[in-house]
Amino acid sequence: MDKTILYKSLTIHYREEGEGFPVLLIHGMAEDSALWDTQTDHLANDYRLIVPDLPGSGQSSLIPGLPSVDELADAVRAICDQAGVGQCIMIGHSLGGYITLAFAEKYPGRLRAFGLFHSTAYADSDEKKLNRRKMIDFIRKNGSPAFVRQSFPNLLADGTRKDRPAILNGLIDRYSGFQPESLVYYQEAMIRRPDRVTVLQNFTGPVLFVIGEQDKTVPPEHSLQQCHIPVISHVHILEKAAHMGMLEDGVRSSRVLQSFINFTLHS
Repeated sequence: MDKTILYKSLTIHYREEGEGFPVLLIHGMAEDSALWDTQTDHLANDYRLIVPDLPGSGQSSLIPGLPSVDELADAVRAICDQAGVGQCIMIGHSLGGYITLAFAEKYPGRLRAFGLFHSTAYADSDEKKLNRRKMIDFIRKNGSPAFVRQSFPNLLADGTRKDRPAILNGLIDRYSGFQPESLVYYQEAMIRRPDRVTVLQNFTGPVLFVIGEQDKTVPPEHSLQQCHIPVISHVHILEKAAHMGMLEDGVRSSRVLQSFINFTLHS
């Protein structure tokens, strides 16, 4: 079911499916809630799924002002508040993981558990910040379609691009119309975000790490350096995936999420 809230007089869209304990699925940059379709189909029979379009994505308005991952986390909190969600499990992909970490830092009592799906608690290195600034210049000069055509192939494993070209073509078709202002906002927000390793240290609930073995955006070694930090960690490596495991290995990704949620609720 499609729903909306008002956040700072702006419309934020989200989808809600199923009943039971609330689980939020947070997408990444240049994506929308449809990214999780395989997982929502798998999980909706057992849980109450809340899947937002982040501000500036899909049907949601972009927040004006200084780009901030914390601001995006506050928008997610507003969805929880207006949907009557007290405590939830939150899973974030890439940028969605950065938002999840910010949410966990600001509102730890609202999370029973959380997951980093191809994401990291580390801040950007100087090299990464430089690359993001180059991306911003490219977006401003060439627009969203050129950015999407250039960037999305690098998010997929070699085997995915070769054997299942429909995945890449579908991503390019769906997201080429993304608003360039939103892409710039997300890049700048990620440049500004702080290191949040202390969130992993302080959080007392289970933390999930889903790692793409062929991921060049969040290298597996970075995730493996972090997965020992939480009190309770669940670690899953998707051998045939890069940065888009929910599409490249959708069935296994869904089963990983279901196993993690069940452990959290019944341990």
